[in-house]
Amino acid sequence: MSNKSPIRKYDGPAGGWGALKSVATHLLEQDIAVSGAKTLLKANQPDGFDCPGCAWPDRDHTSTFEFCENGAKAVAAEATRHRAGPELFAQYSVAQLAAYSDHWLENQGRLTTPMRYDAASDHYVPVTWDDAFATIAGHLNALPSPDEAIFYTSGRTSNEAAFLYQLFVREYGTNNFPDCSNMCHESSGTALKKQIGVGKGTVSLQDFEEADGIFIFGQNPGTNHPRMLGELREASKRGARIVSFNPLRERGLERFADPQDKVEMATYGSTRISSDYFQLKIGGDLATVKGMIKHVLERDVEVTGNGGASLLDHAFIAEHTTGFDAFVTDVMAETWETIVEESGLDEAQLRRAGELYLSCERLIACWGMGITQHKHSVATINMLVNLLLLRGHLGRPGAGACPVRGHSNVQGDRTMMIYEKPPAAFLDRVRDVFGFEPPREDGFDTVGAIEAMIDGRAKVFFGMGGNFAIATPDSDATARGLRRCDLTVHVTTKLNRSHLIHGRDALILPCLGRTEIRPAGRDRRGFDEHGAPVVGHQSAGLGHPAVGTGDRRAARRRDARRAQPHSVAVADRGLRPHPRTHREDLRRFPRLQYPRARARGFRLSNTARDRNWVNPAGKAVFFACPVPTDNPIHRARRQRGTQPVFNLATTRSHDQYNTTIYGLNDRYRGVFGERRVLFIGAGDIAALGLQAGDWVDLESLCDDGVRRQAKRFLLVEYNIPQGCLAAYYPETNPLVPLSSFADESRTPTSKSVPVIVTPHAPESGAQAPRHRDIPADVVR
Repeated sequence: MSNKSPIRKYDGPAGGWGALKSVATHLLEQDIAVSGAKTLLKANQPDGFDCPGCAWPDRDHTSTFEFCENGAKAVAAEATRHRAGPELFAQYSVAQLAAYSDHWLENQGRLTTPMRYDAASDHYVPVTWDDAFATIAGHLNALPSPDEAIFYTSGRTSNEAAFLYQLFVREYGTNNFPDCSNMCHESSGTALKKQIGVGKGTVSLQDFEEADGIFIFGQNPGTNHPRMLGELREASKRGARIVSFNPLRERGLERFADPQDKVEMATYGSTRISSDYFQLKIGGDLATVKGMIKHVLERDVEVTGNGGASLLDHAFIAEHTTGFDAFVTDVMAETWETIVEESGLDEAQLRRAGELYLSCERLIACWGMGITQHKHSVATINMLVNLLLLRGHLGRPGAGACPVRGHSNVQGDRTMMIYEKPPAAFLDRVRDVFGFEPPREDGFDTVGAIEAMIDGRAKVFFGMGGNFAIATPDSDATARGLRRCDLTVHVTTKLNRSHLIHGRDALILPCLGRTEIRPAGRDRRGFDEHGAPVVGHQSAGLGHPAVGTGDRRAARRRDARRAQPHSVAVADRGLRPHPRTHREDLRRFPRLQYPRARARGFRLSNTARDRNWVNPAGKAVFFACPVPTDNPIHRARRQRGTQPVFNLATTRSHDQYNTTIYGLNDRYRGVFGERRVLFIGAGDIAALGLQAGDWVDLESLCDDGVRRQAKRFLLVEYNIPQGCLAAYYPETNPLVPLSSFADESRTPTSKSVPVIVTPHAPESGAQAPRHRDIPADVVR
């Protein structure tokens, strides 16, 4: 390892020349400097493809630079010239591949050939498409019950592919559809659906042009949704208040230099993003918002008591909401002492935030996974919506709720009913349209799927994209479950660690990416759903496919006939690879809102935006949500007495998208060439008797009594509240207990993990790696 420190202070803005340099570096690394640049110019264009990165929408598909740094990395990674063909698997056994880092695995390039695991040699070996699908069909048909199969879905599928996938699985006979929503924004959908009748955000990009206040909670757009910085930059320049609530100081929430702005680039200038920044403690958002509301209600009493007009929108509250009186009673009963203690902000800061809210006539509230992955996530989102309801900030221009999802089509998957709890009306429609009776019992979500694999209730795992073993919590438990399966199958573009944590029988099936040419023209393009919510234009692709498709199409139809010999919906017609046919099917489901396809996409209707509340109450609901004082972190601290117990939030680096590791740098946080780092405040370092640059081990604390550890992390001094820590996933996923998930939504609590920190204790015989990518990230 180099003696050069991996920690260097970064003083620049988000974006700027650093972003352009990073894009160039990634294009060169993937050997596509010229072709990759041409491909990027077609991102989000009418004759190109939708960006395979985040879910932030683009406006009109006409800008020649409608992509961002991380979108460029996603395009470069998919369009790479590197190939992971049979030669790679002949050279390395599975055990040898497992010793390499996630970054190294990703950089081997695009998969080209179906591969099957050979236990005798511990190698993956080539298999024909026909034999691969025959293997899958054989395992599925041998199961005593369809509910012993699990069908995972990532956000990389198109809408048409997702609809077809769920149709195949439901005709097979199960609703076992764990997906990435379960692990990220399930809390948003759960909270919004019961409160305002729709599980999606209510705003459009046009609302960002009209808002005079944008409040951002638990989100880091500079890394996770860089194109959003363009909207925030324009809002800031026209004087809108952008108020950020986040435990870490994030560069993308502070300053941004737009690489498309010639003046900013020429002058090394930048635009301030946040007008105000509140560093609440991890998990303190519910208490913070409740404190703001308490201030607003107290101020309203004061103003109206002096003969002034109410600060609340009573007309909206009376006509469109229910539960207001009970909600007010609950808020006023909450003490300032509890609110201050649990938020991490003092009373003056909370009242300041409340005044900022009152200064806004058109307010958008945004949030990310810093909100959704806590024990009390659903209640926190309910409180955020309560804040909007107080002054009628729903269902009018420039205002509304904006959960900012990460992956490019995770919302589209859910719209297409990749869902373990499908509504009866949808299942009735499936029956009427396709002529079979779909299963009615709820299936497994992600946590339930892992539990079922561990205890033997599930024996086949089929992954449609993604990196399940690494994306999920409690890595050791997930690995035990996958290894107990009779068969694991992964449909994917590139090699990842999930393929190396396999069942007794295992297949890796390569597929096309979004940037690649589809055969036979526009009718074979696919749609994807962005935030806002907008269904983006059809993706045609540009590059030559890394994997052949002819044999796969024929084999896929034969496999459907094998797996479902009496199919009335899928094998005869649905698996023919014609997205146009699937869109015709979608239009037979009015609730899915799929009009006759237009190449440039379309906007979905939103009942809450229209102030039509499709929930049992028939109105938007004010929910009373006590500030939680008995979460896992509270219990762990009580049990450990005087021993320091920290609250750990898992997070991404800037060279990462979800579980895909593009590089080893986190430029905005000043980390270069290292991933096993622990961000911690200076006071906490001193209290531990340690120094920045020391190596430490982490152990999580959970009520289940299981000991979970992650070893050898570099202490990095960072601006983060006392008692709070942050570190990258998937390196810290082993610390997240499978049994710890959000109330109601069952989303793993990856943003709030009680841990203790001890000096690193190397295991006997362990040696430092010769290189961070050879042989492994982890020194055990």
